[in-house]
Amino acid sequence: MSDFTIHDLETAPEASRPFLEASLKANGRIPGLHGTMAEAPGLLEGYQKLHQLFLASSLDNDEKTVVWQSINVEHECHYCVPAHTGIAKMMKVSDEITDALRDETPLPTPRLEALRSFTLALVRQRGFVSDTEVETFLAAGYTRQNILEIILGLAQKVMSNYTNHLAQTPVDEVFRKYEWQKADKAA
Repeated sequence: MSDFTIHDLETAPEASRPFLEASLKANGRIPGLHGTMAEAPGLLEGYQKLHQLFLASSLDNDEKTVVWQSINVEHECHYCVPAHTGIAKMMKVSDEITDALRDETPLPTPRLEALRSFTLALVRQRGFVSDTEVETFLAAGYTRQNILEIILGLAQKVMSNYTNHLAQTPVDEVFRKYEWQKADKAA
C-alpha cells in the first residue's frame, strides 16, 4: 500500500485549504477523497470544478448517477461506489436504479440502459466508439451534447477512482453502510 495522507485544514498544503473549506461547508465534513487529493492542490481544485460542471450538465439526476456509477463499478472503486450510493439517495434516485448499477443488472428503462452501455463503451474503448454505437445512443433520445457530458463525468471519475485505488482511501463513515464489492469478486 502506498502511504498517502488524508489531510485536514491544519495539515493540507496552503493552496488546498480553500478547497477543503468548501468541502467542509458543502458536506459538513471533509470527505476522505478530498483530504487525500489535497496533497496536490491542482488535483483537488480540478476535481471539484469538474464535479460542479457535471452537476450543471443537461443530464438529469438519474442519468448523472448512471454515468458516475457505471464508471465507478467498471473501475471497481471501493470508495466511490458507496459514496455515490449515498449521493444518489440525496439526489432522490430510486433504489431500483442504484441497485441495478451496483449489481450490474438491467436498469429499469431502455433509455437508461442505453446510457450505461454507451458510457461503458467510452470507458472500455477509450473513446474509440463506432459510428453505429453513436447512432444507437442518439436513437435512444440522447444528443451529441450528452456524449460530451459523459466525457466530462468520465474525466471526473478517473481523477477520483484512480486516486482511491492508489491511496486506498478508507470509505467515509457516513457511506460505510453502502460498502460494495464487485459482484464477480464477492462470490
